[in-house]
Amino acid sequence: METKQLAWHESLELHELTAFQSIGLIKLKNALPMIKKKELKVLYQQAISEMEASLKELLHFYQSVPTQRSDDQNTEERNNMKETLYEGDLLLLAKTAVRNYSIAITETATPTLKEVLIKQLMKLIKLHDSIFQYMNKSGDYPAYDLNKLFKNDITLANKALKL
Repeated sequence: METKQLAWHESLELHELTAFQSIGLIKLKNALPMIKKKELKVLYQQAISEMEASLKELLHFYQSVPTQRSDDQNTEERNNMKETLYEGDLLLLAKTAVRNYSIAITETATPTLKEVLIKQLMKLIKLHDSIFQYMNKSGDYPAYDLNKLFKNDITLANKALKL
């Protein structure tokens, strides 16, 4: 049985995937003119095309995210999308590093290496938190306002698609 509204946890996963692909798409499109090797350029174009199609599919689901009604539905457009892109990219890098280190630690048998990886993981967790706190404080990652969070996702994805 398919419902008309996504569950909260699905909506948050949708947010993560949309933000990840939007930032990635912007980076690919910005890098494409600098690619000189024909075969690599074709791969970039393929990745761009597939990512655009994926984003368009994901955006369709935003009409089904659960919303909280508020009196202030008019959120201001971001004045500096480039800075927000840099913030999101940095957060994504830190989050990916935390995941990669966690996996590496579970695969490491040598105690001294595992100790170093755990130490580095803890630093990455603190870095991720610092980046998140900065973005949350500046309003670029409204973690406690899902309506604004989802609206920001749509804005970023549309910007990536329009480049």
